[in-house]
Amino acid sequence: MPTTPVPASIANRDVVEIVGRDASAYLQGQISQDVDSIAASDTAWSLILTPKGKLCAWFRLHRLEDDHFLVDLEANWAAPLVERLERFRLRSAVEFRVLDGWQMLSLRYPNIAGESTAYGSDFDTSTIQAKLSAQVSWGDMAGSDHLDPALTVPPGIELDDTYNEYLRIIVGMPRLGHDIAADTIPAEGGALFIEQSVSFTKGCYTGQELVARIDSRGSQVPRLLRILTADKALDVGAGVSYEGAEVGVVTSAAESAALASLQRKVQPGSEVLVNDIPAMVHATT
Repeated sequence: MPTTPVPASIANRDVVEIVGRDASAYLQGQISQDVDSIAASDTAWSLILTPKGKLCAWFRLHRLEDDHFLVDLEANWAAPLVERLERFRLRSAVEFRVLDGWQMLSLRYPNIAGESTAYGSDFDTSTIQAKLSAQVSWGDMAGSDHLDPALTVPPGIELDDTYNEYLRIIVGMPRLGHDIAADTIPAEGGALFIEQSVSFTKGCYTGQELVARIDSRGSQVPRLLRILTADKALDVGAGVSYEGAEVGVVTSAAESAALASLQRKVQPGSEVLVNDIPAMVHATT
């Protein structure tokens, strides 16, 4: 066990069970991830979209068996996910059940060559008792998530929401309900978000056309999620201005890093003002 406590965070998490003899086939035609490529006990992030290609929800799919899945996503997002799945179910033999009371313990650490990843290599995650566990690899950040309706924090872990939030922001991974929401165009979430959540080799699924069209043309969307860094702490809700005009609002912040959806004209390398604090703009790749 590491000599210093491992920073981690804990949060409520919605979980949905998807089961039935048509579960796999139905999901394959509805979500952005290639369900057929997910083996039993594996996980994958995915989007579910409206017919017009706008975001309905973002979630992680856990395949337990051929036609038995669990989904975890941000708290309070299970209802819109299930409503969207039910809308096109028709006569498919698949059921959706919201499971109450789940929590998620998240460990994060830098995953950059030449930097210490001691938290990832030294801490024995088998000491965490959880019904679901999944590895996380988001660019220069790695870690694991552990979900259970009766979650306990083992020795050697110190809860620190700010540390995990800072690492999420600095790699540019959006959070559902904060940086992305219903009706967001998926490409606005950034390249890493799309890379993690969309298969461009699977067959058709509802809402695919807009995702494919924007990918083929490049990121021709009106706003893009950007990383902001400054010498002072930044705050959620702060306005972002560029060349004297308002160009966005901070949607996530931790210490001196933030995420903001900015107008496309604000390119990486630009300097902006966040409530009069100078900040540098970085791409979310």
